[in-house]
Amino acid sequence: MSEEHRETGTGWPRPGEPVRPSGPAGEPDPRPEAPDPDELSPLAPVPDESAPPAERAAVPESEPERGAVADGPSAARRFSSAGAMIAVLLALLGFTLVVQFKTTSTDPTLAATREEDLVRISSDLDSRERRLRQEIELLEESQRQLRSGEQGRQAALEEATRRADELGILAGTLPAVGPGLEVRFSGPAKAVSSTRILDAVQELRGAGAEAMQIQGADGTAARIIASTYFVDGTDGALVVDGRRLTGPFTIMVIGDPATMRTALNIPGGVVASVRDGGGNVTSEDREVVEVSQLHAPIKLDHARPVS
Repeated sequence: MSEEHRETGTGWPRPGEPVRPSGPAGEPDPRPEAPDPDELSPLAPVPDESAPPAERAAVPESEPERGAVADGPSAARRFSSAGAMIAVLLALLGFTLVVQFKTTSTDPTLAATREEDLVRISSDLDSRERRLRQEIELLEESQRQLRSGEQGRQAALEEATRRADELGILAGTLPAVGPGLEVRFSGPAKAVSSTRILDAVQELRGAGAEAMQIQGADGTAARIIASTYFVDGTDGALVVDGRRLTGPFTIMVIGDPATMRTALNIPGGVVASVRDGGGNVTSEDREVVEVSQLHAPIKLDHARPVS
């Protein structure tokens, strides 16, 4: 405490008199309540020690800027969540594009096929589907009739008769009549070989042919069944189940004409292969086709019905 302070008897300087630090120059103010000079902000107001305590309390303290520190971590969290969500969405989009590309990829063989050929193939598949659905409906109707009580015996007899007729036509032991095609093969032996005729028979069967017979130029005919075989003969002849037929050859087939004609004309099929060999195939729709040639019943040596 300086001499002037002692004269007042209060230890405080007179009003208007500056405060002098009692310590040596460069030393901090020995007063315990004096603030640290390093902690004073240049923007914060310095309290007037000479002012009454009430006025010193009225001096506002500097407040930190709102949002300067508090908004930092939350904003970083928001940005991090948004980035993760964008990454997940991009990954899902990429996966969807890959799946769609693989799904829409087509067979290169079908891609090179002409539009009219694709239409014929589609029509063939639709016809096969309709035929199979009709067979399913007939079988379901037969099942309902067999379970209908008193009419069961009569329905069973009619069903057995129908099945016997169908099996007789398939086995070649019964004649058949119905709409179909007349298919004529002509040309050199290489073009109308046994392999080409067998391919035609297989295509017709796949298209729903129900009964077939093949006839040579001299009128010799043979019924075509599941066990029929074809062998190349001499001088361009064709041997069918042991019978020698001379060309040109005509196949009479019962079934849906449009479906069977489409099967023969598919790209790379029977018609195309015969024409590549220098031959020709013509087909004509018939409202009534007669398959009258019969096949001798096959004698079974080992199989017998179950009693």
